[in-house]
Amino acid sequence: MTEYGRGPGSEPWHPEDPLFGDVGWEGQQAQVGQQSSYGGQPQHYPEQPQQPQQYGDWGHGQQADYGQAQQQYPGYDEQGNPHYPDQQQWADQQQYADQSHQQYAAQQQQYQQGGWDGTGEPAQVPYAADPGDPYAQQAVAYGEQQPDFYGTPDAFPPPEPPGKRRTEPEPEQTDWDPGPDQGEHAFFAGADDDDEPDDDDPGAGRGRGDRRGEGGKGKKKSRNGCACLLVVLVFGGGLGGVGYFGWHLYENRFRAAPDYAGSGNGDTTTVTIPKDAGGYDIGRLLKAAGVVESVDAFVSAQQANPDGKSIQDGVYTLQKRMSATSAVELMLSPKSHNNLVIAEGLRSSAVYELIDKRLAVPKGTTASVAEKDYKSLGLPNWALNHPNLKDPLEGFLYPSSYAVTKGQKPEAVLKGMVSLASAKYQDLGLEKQAKALGLDGPWQLLTVASLVQAEGTSHDDFRKMAEVVYNRLKPDNPQTYGRLEFDSTYNYVKNQSKIDLSITELRKYDNPYNTYFYKGLPPGPIDNPGEEALKGALNPTRDGWYYFISLDGKTSKFTKTLAEHEKLVNQFNEARTKH
Repeated sequence: MTEYGRGPGSEPWHPEDPLFGDVGWEGQQAQVGQQSSYGGQPQHYPEQPQQPQQYGDWGHGQQADYGQAQQQYPGYDEQGNPHYPDQQQWADQQQYADQSHQQYAAQQQQYQQGGWDGTGEPAQVPYAADPGDPYAQQAVAYGEQQPDFYGTPDAFPPPEPPGKRRTEPEPEQTDWDPGPDQGEHAFFAGADDDDEPDDDDPGAGRGRGDRRGEGGKGKKKSRNGCACLLVVLVFGGGLGGVGYFGWHLYENRFRAAPDYAGSGNGDTTTVTIPKDAGGYDIGRLLKAAGVVESVDAFVSAQQANPDGKSIQDGVYTLQKRMSATSAVELMLSPKSHNNLVIAEGLRSSAVYELIDKRLAVPKGTTASVAEKDYKSLGLPNWALNHPNLKDPLEGFLYPSSYAVTKGQKPEAVLKGMVSLASAKYQDLGLEKQAKALGLDGPWQLLTVASLVQAEGTSHDDFRKMAEVVYNRLKPDNPQTYGRLEFDSTYNYVKNQSKIDLSITELRKYDNPYNTYFYKGLPPGPIDNPGEEALKGALNPTRDGWYYFISLDGKTSKFTKTLAEHEKLVNQFNEARTKH
């Protein structure tokens, strides 16, 4: 079988034959399945070793007649010498070739005219089977489907004589043929993203076979440069990002944070630290003020100091260009504290004077603001619209440490104090527990706490002092009959703090705050109570106390009857006489 799979066919010519190569391949091959000029009969030439066939030209565009082709085929003996058939055999072959040619011409004419018989069906043209065709490629009638292996662009070319054969050239690399690197993605191989041809491409609109057969070359599109640039940018940016973050990681973890040396340059400054500020918050404030060089240095120094986390909010007087360690140590020392401290039980009038002094404003400025603008300072609703008040802010300037510095306005300072008091009273539950204690509301409870704060001498007796208040407020109590009779209320009206008061004087002074003159509670608080006094008012004892007296000015003694109380009063007077 030949390498084309068409059966043994005729024996190849000897290369020395002068007519070698003129085999009639001058056009497209005959349709596959048509009979050969030999009628499908095998030729009886001596067998000759088959020489390898290579691809060659397709001839000159015209197909040779079958008869002419047959006349050119000699045979060869076993030694390779040409052997021509005798005259009779040659004549028979010539006659048979002529008949085959006429039959082929008739078939071609019938096919061109439509090849239809009288029934309207395609005419059937029988052909004899070729016994030498091992692939059963017999001819079929024109009208039946048969694959054409030689009429398509992908068909094998006809054999070429050895003398005219040449080495097959390497396939040209084109934009549609990626070459040996066929596994490479089309993007990097220079292929287009789509299959649409360019307008200026001579092969536009053709398939791959058309462009290959006609040799047309379109505009070669290549994106190798863009692809390489993109790869360089991506990898370059990635390496740059890794380097950037790596450097910062080294800076943050392995390199010491910038820090000043020494305890400062002598230039003082004040820094206000807000409530609940953390280490980084404090560090940023100190750096902004020029105290420390970096936030990280301060945080490290704060963590290294065992007491570093105990730095409180407030105003601190520090020096500029301090080392972080020196700044932490100074902030932990009382020497640096520059806060406005409001003590427990301090009256509002005293608080106003302290604010004026800290803000460096004329005396009475803060008191005037409190009197005119108290409704806009953040008081809760239950603290408004109470009659006969000496000071509407009394009880709401909560005792604490405040960061007050020169340049602030009195309104801002008062708002901060009122805000803290309101939050504290809400946390303690003044509104919820007032009714349970027999009071009208949180305003009265706050007033009780201010009385406990004013009369108590220590934290230990605040609960007992609260019980004295509640017992005396009962209108039918057999000891005071609803009068409190606290010296502190009289002193509040007089804006004084005396202990040697005449009973006659106390009972004659007509003022709503004078609990010797009026039953029940005063119109409002008489000071600003602290947390311990508030808790005492919320949780009084239940022991039956009605009276109290302080013999040493530090602690109080409590009694349940007036007789027991008078004995203690006599002891107190005797002690004063001796001194």
